[in-house]
Amino acid sequence: MTEHTNAQKAPPTRNSIPSNTIFIGQKPLMSYVTAVVMQINSGGQELAVKARGRMISQAVDVVEVCRRRFFAGKLNITEIRIGTEVLGEEGQSRNVSTMEIKLEKKN
Repeated sequence: MTEHTNAQKAPPTRNSIPSNTIFIGQKPLMSYVTAVVMQINSGGQELAVKARGRMISQAVDVVEVCRRRFFAGKLNITEIRIGTEVLGEEGQSRNVSTMEIKLEKKN
């Protein structure tokens, strides 16, 4: 009898995620806004906000609240990347949209 193993890409570990990256999920909006504000105020000049699927609109909201309320005129969007990830296994795969918004603090 032979065993078949599927070589799947391991999910990123906490150590491989850059410290200046915030992933948007199911938490309330202000939790992520607080995370962005703390990251920028702790000396970070660049920050990436990432989301996928239905959370993309929440990521945009987080960035806009930070730009307009907390860092009025001091936070720039330097880059926006969009893409698609294929999730699931063969026959059950589906496409999920992704978005990454890079922010930079003006001096």
